[in-house]
Amino acid sequence: MRDIKAPDIAETVTRLCKEANYYLPKDVLDALRQAREKEEAPAAKQVLDTVMKNAEIASKEQMPLCQDTGTTVIFLEIGQNVHIVGDLHKALEEGVRQGYTQGLLRASMVRQPLSKRVNTKDNTPPVVHTEIVPGDKLKIVVLPKGGGCENMSRMAILMPAEGRKGVIDFVVKAVEDAGGNPCPPVILGVGIGGTSEHVMYLAKKAILRKVGEPNPDPEVAELERELLERVNATGIGPQAWGGRATALAVHVETYPTHITALPVAVNFQCHSARQREAVL
Repeated sequence: MRDIKAPDIAETVTRLCKEANYYLPKDVLDALRQAREKEEAPAAKQVLDTVMKNAEIASKEQMPLCQDTGTTVIFLEIGQNVHIVGDLHKALEEGVRQGYTQGLLRASMVRQPLSKRVNTKDNTPPVVHTEIVPGDKLKIVVLPKGGGCENMSRMAILMPAEGRKGVIDFVVKAVEDAGGNPCPPVILGVGIGGTSEHVMYLAKKAILRKVGEPNPDPEVAELERELLERVNATGIGPQAWGGRATALAVHVETYPTHITALPVAVNFQCHSARQREAVL
């Protein structure tokens, strides 16, 4: 059994919150450059140039990539041979609190969603997803999730007979309905299977994958290719100015499901596809 101390977790989360908001991952930058090379529409080219210039300035000046520094979503993979010394969730919350205050990142969380909607002033609490995995490591992924893209999330439980075509139609319609709201070019996370709550988790988790890295299942990888082609054929383009690059990638995750159901969910990630990870 390996001990990991709560203060070390808090310190790591503090760092990840700041870094995630300052630096776009290399795979995202590479995908933006590739989209710019393929783009033909003048307005779309200008938008992509601006997006990449913004990323350059944010990195150089250590400033937020976007004014919406998002809900702090944290994914944990906890090795079954790890012992957390202290309160894990308090450590995560303290890490977010310090990261957002030290990093001068906008606080966007309200404590009571229905009535007073008073800002917590430090972007706490985070939304935390936990998986128990083999080993003695703790993997932490911080995903700042902006409201513009998150608000476009969609979920439905289709009839099994609707099949692959039904899934494709649902995803494409979600993109068309979203238009420019999720700040394209987007990364689309698609979940298929499981239950209503699990399919949403699958869709969110799918956007963590490196941009364009295909699902290892050939059938699912082929679906990703077709979805990306269909989504980019909508012509919405960067920031809805028209063009080829409505999406940089479509990532699909699946899970076994009940014989009566075909759950499908879509989670949008904007062009500021921010995430940072560490392993303790």
